[in-house]
Amino acid sequence: MLNFRLFILFIIAFFSSLLQAQSVEPYISTLPKGSDISILVQTVENNPKLLAKYKSDQFKQPASTQKVITALAAELELGSDFRFITRMQTNGTISNKQLNGDLIIQLSGDPTFSREKLRSMLIALRQKGIEKIAGNIILDTSIFTSHDKAPGWSWNNLTACYSAPSSAATIDDNCFYATITPSKVGAIASASVAASTPVIITSDVRTVAANSKDLNDKYCELDVSYSDKNRYYLSGCISASADKTPLKFAVLDSIEYFSTILKNELKTQKISYTGGIIEKNKKINSQLTLLTSSQSAPLSDLLTVMLKKSNNLYADAIFRTLGAHYFNISGTWRNGSDAVKQILRKKAGINLENLVIADGSGLSRLNLVSADKLMEVLQYIAANNARLGIIEKLPIAGIDGTLQYRKSFSQPPFKEAIIAKTGYIQGSYNLAGFIQKSDGRYIAFVQLLSGYQAESQNEPKSAIMKFESEFYKNFVN
Repeated sequence: MLNFRLFILFIIAFFSSLLQAQSVEPYISTLPKGSDISILVQTVENNPKLLAKYKSDQFKQPASTQKVITALAAELELGSDFRFITRMQTNGTISNKQLNGDLIIQLSGDPTFSREKLRSMLIALRQKGIEKIAGNIILDTSIFTSHDKAPGWSWNNLTACYSAPSSAATIDDNCFYATITPSKVGAIASASVAASTPVIITSDVRTVAANSKDLNDKYCELDVSYSDKNRYYLSGCISASADKTPLKFAVLDSIEYFSTILKNELKTQKISYTGGIIEKNKKINSQLTLLTSSQSAPLSDLLTVMLKKSNNLYADAIFRTLGAHYFNISGTWRNGSDAVKQILRKKAGINLENLVIADGSGLSRLNLVSADKLMEVLQYIAANNARLGIIEKLPIAGIDGTLQYRKSFSQPPFKEAIIAKTGYIQGSYNLAGFIQKSDGRYIAFVQLLSGYQAESQNEPKSAIMKFESEFYKNFVN
């Protein structure tokens, strides 16, 4: 009899919570036909109260909300003070201004490594009296192995800077700027890069009239293709009325790019070498002497950039580093995925085993998560934020990051109250984060929207912006 009463009380409590929850269905009608959304909203406390729920167990592509998972795993495994360290070492000795042996550059995949940092390291070699290297320069890339581009990245976006490969040999964001300048109608537009950028760009881009009625002009799009050793070929069309247009491309052959910059910097510092520049992807186990090193800012700072600016390169470098650090082997996309799942299961009690985690950034269209699982991550972050410090690294509506200009949240009552990671790939508009109440308490929410295709091409985001402003006002005040 007692068990029956407890059962009845449980049923009453369950349905009472459902009655108190905000209905989602009335707001879905504002979205274009074909849209499919998952919503989960909860209070943040020991026993969270359900405030809204709709298809929260469905798997969807997370896009950049995936970075919240990456950030939590990184804090738990690497710690706030972790830094990427690039080292210059040798198996030889220095005498008479000569390094007798190989210069070994142990690359760490540091996403913040730059030409300036490389230059400072070479200046440090000069200060040690090294003017000549009687041996090879070895690029140790063993921190990562296998492909530098994750499974499921869109092939036609690989030359875009936001898809820059996370490689051991990363320098200057593995991106470069180019410009294209239209000519007179019918003539070939010119393309150029800075003289210090070690790439080759050729153009066969046709200049067309601004309001041409010719279908061959209308459907002629500016395009880029790539061949080995960082050669880029521009084709298609550009309007004669266009200004000089800046373009930003990903470096696809990172070893070639890094090596060429290294050669130029060695020449500038008047350091010669007798051998060649050689990549080695296997760890060098011989006894080495440290000559100089360079380190990144601490992980805490890197996660702030990764989350607020949705930096893909940072996220994927951290993701592959998690695989390397957790398993003590070269990092790959696969062991990065396994590492994230095992770290969260063992250290946070969050089981992500049936999720698909292909990368750390969310660029891969193979990724699959549910609002339920993202909510578990958010609840853990909120419960442990005094130690983790992740919430303050998220974009703040109307203030900074990818929420600074989001129209649905840029004005009161949302401004400053919404603190969340955005996620966008074609067809998806996602959010994962918190709503801060006036008394300082948090509400956690996850929105995973897929299949979004605007009915109006003039205002493609108007429907989702209307949905967000109308739905989330129920939880702000």
